[in-house]
Amino acid sequence: MDVRDEQSIRAGLAEMLRIWGGIDVLINNAGIGMRTVSPKFLTDPKLFWEIPAQGFRNLIDTNLTGYFLVAKEVVPHFLKASRGRIINISMNHETMRRRGFIPYGPSRAATESLSHIMAEDLGSSGVTVNLLLPGGASTTGMIPDEVPASMRPQILSPDVMAEPVVFLCSDEAQSVNDQRIVAKEFARWKEERTT
Repeated sequence: MDVRDEQSIRAGLAEMLRIWGGIDVLINNAGIGMRTVSPKFLTDPKLFWEIPAQGFRNLIDTNLTGYFLVAKEVVPHFLKASRGRIINISMNHETMRRRGFIPYGPSRAATESLSHIMAEDLGSSGVTVNLLLPGGASTTGMIPDEVPASMRPQILSPDVMAEPVVFLCSDEAQSVNDQRIVAKEFARWKEERTT
């Protein structure tokens, strides 16, 4: 489904509900990266005034507005059941402030604000909202091909997200709400939470 299109979201959700009969978890992960507006953003970044306005809009519409629109459609189903989990995928704070990272950085900074406000608005409804980020760049197809070989070992596997996602969907995480969890540091976050 196209997360930028409300009719597409409604149709996708209706089909999912028809097949599965309900919904327990929403993982907002749809996104487009810097490559769409600045193909060589790591080696030759464009500055904000060089970014095409339509490219800015497309990225914000996908990475931020898409999270809002999908959650807006899903949350009434969660409220009816008095339970549900929303996991919003974000990125590290350095990316939000890095030179040449408009509009991706602002889209993820706004995602964080959106998540906190969602958690506040949902209060004690039984629906939780948490942020999850890998803890660095990951091999998801958003990294330019010309990234130097010396940087490649630092790039994370997307598998780093698996354990924290499973945890946030589990009964063990029932009271975890309005948290910002770095997947690369998940074991330490979980340990600190229990001590």
